[in-house]
Amino acid sequence: MVGREWTLNLQALIERAESGEVRELELLSLNGGFYLARVRLDNGQFALLNDTTKPVRLRSINHLREMLRHAPPFPCALVHQCTHDEMCGSREGPIGSLRIPFSLAEPW
Repeated sequence: MVGREWTLNLQALIERAESGEVRELELLSLNGGFYLARVRLDNGQFALLNDTTKPVRLRSINHLREMLRHAPPFPCALVHQCTHDEMCGSREGPIGSLRIPFSLAEPW
């Protein structure tokens, strides 16, 4: 990789996975029932973008699995923010997101 790239498309993600550079993919659950992918490499975090440099909107974990069916496996986590705690203030201290590890190779 030349310099510090802040964009990552599907082909680049597969290439990085093949070379063992992908540390983790976070599938971020957003309001509206869609997901965005954020990829962590050694040199930073990158949003998964389409060919027009817009974030790839995913419908589900299975949609992601289908897109990455030819990629070697790497760690993945579904990330869901806990908005109830933020709105209601039911806990003290930092409020972390819910992180659920999943595999690209195996269904739930």
